[in-house]
Amino acid sequence: MDLQLRPVSMVEGQSVPGLPLISVIDDDESLRVALTGLVRSLGYEARAFASAEDFLGTFMAGAVSCVISDIQMPGMSGIDMLNHLAARNIDLPVIAISGRPDPTLEQKALAAGAVCFLRKPFEADALICCLEKALTKQD
Repeated sequence: MDLQLRPVSMVEGQSVPGLPLISVIDDDESLRVALTGLVRSLGYEARAFASAEDFLGTFMAGAVSCVISDIQMPGMSGIDMLNHLAARNIDLPVIAISGRPDPTLEQKALAAGAVCFLRKPFEADALICCLEKALTKQD
């Protein structure tokens, strides 16, 4: 599957200059809404996507500061998305999350370029630490 990255305008109005934009990708709507709310409560701008394809279809290089992505999703997986970004030389910090008990998923996600891996369910503090690590990587 070869997706083209193309710029689009922000869906919820203009982005706030200097405010990091965190994209949340998860096929589970309740988790996607909860993570987006948590990210916004931390003072970041957040956009939610139901799939990696949706995210890549609206991706704007330089606008996104970090991605929080589920690994196991219908269609393109989070690891496939990481590989897709790497193949296009896009260095974007990604926090990988998964509810699967497969012990090799963490190794696969980190090898594909994820800056952090969290196993569901995880504490908000663990996500905050990963966000700080990911956003520090951007500096």
